[in-house]
Amino acid sequence: MKIPRAISALIDSFQKLPGIGPKSAQRLTYYLLHVPQIELDNFSDAVSNLKKDTTLCSTCRNVGESDPCLICTDLSRDMSTILVVEQPLDVLAFEKTGKYKGLYHVLHGAINPLENIGPDEIYVQDLLNRVKGQEGERVKEIIIATNPTMEGEATSMFLAKQLKITHEMMQSNLKLKITRLGMGIPTGADLEYADEVTLFQALQGRRAI
Repeated sequence: MKIPRAISALIDSFQKLPGIGPKSAQRLTYYLLHVPQIELDNFSDAVSNLKKDTTLCSTCRNVGESDPCLICTDLSRDMSTILVVEQPLDVLAFEKTGKYKGLYHVLHGAINPLENIGPDEIYVQDLLNRVKGQEGERVKEIIIATNPTMEGEATSMFLAKQLKITHEMMQSNLKLKITRLGMGIPTGADLEYADEVTLFQALQGRRAI
């Protein structure tokens, strides 16, 4: 049986999304056939405007509607603390806890030699530049909150080493504390799936590295 081109094209598009296999792609496509056209138009507009109406914050590299983002420009935040995470979804997870009031830095990945992802492929240098710049004069602690995976741990160790080197080169009178999240999070888990209590316990149990 020949599938209509419009259906086949949408199935192929869905299959390109992470976690969507052929069966799921087919179910989603045929489900949308029964959705009113106005809802399809709204869905299409939302997808079309996804990148048009968002931007990467030039300071923390989180996704927002403005540059700098609302978190970086919020004067009520603790400017002396930066929490380093792998993905923007991790920022959402920590914000849901309501317990962390500092700033963020989003790497957009982790060091993974098997996938040819090195420090230059993620926003490591941007973090080091923040420490070297005017912002670094008031930063007292950097919390490394990469995922507790092999890649996350490798990234954590690399960051800690580079941050220490960068801070020593600055010859700053302000001592920089570098910590790692406590192990309230299971090894191999992703932060975005952790509940608020677990994330808060991990924050409380962070350790110096």
